[in-house]
Amino acid sequence: MRIWFNKELTIDHFSQFGKDTLNGLLGIEWTELGEDYIKARMPVDNRTKQAYGLLHGGASCVLAETIGSVGSAMVIDHTKFYCVGLEVNANHIRSAREGFVTGIASPLHLGSTTHVWDIKIFDEKEKLVCVSRLTVAIIPRKE
Repeated sequence: MRIWFNKELTIDHFSQFGKDTLNGLLGIEWTELGEDYIKARMPVDNRTKQAYGLLHGGASCVLAETIGSVGSAMVIDHTKFYCVGLEVNANHIRSAREGFVTGIASPLHLGSTTHVWDIKIFDEKEKLVCVSRLTVAIIPRKE
């Protein structure tokens, strides 16, 4: 079942989304939109590595929160609601030193007041790098 509010939504709608924000600074690119998931990738380079040359855990959190937050934003009716992140956690499973990591977010819960997203981040060999969970608050707009 397609979960997106705009039933005509495609990955092309995301091409310029977040370009002038932290997403753009870190090189996050939107890559795929499925019926009930969204994917983006991020380079492992000088912008996203920590001092030891490994992917920074904070960069993984940014990727996870970005994908999950945008997922929630695409599920709601923006004329009636807006959404904000409440909590993000991450378990760093394996390091990455180069190339790209890809995150895929799928909803665990799409309620009227909260959304909970499961985000998994993989390296280019499709090895799990990070597992994250994001909770998003759905807030009614004041008239």
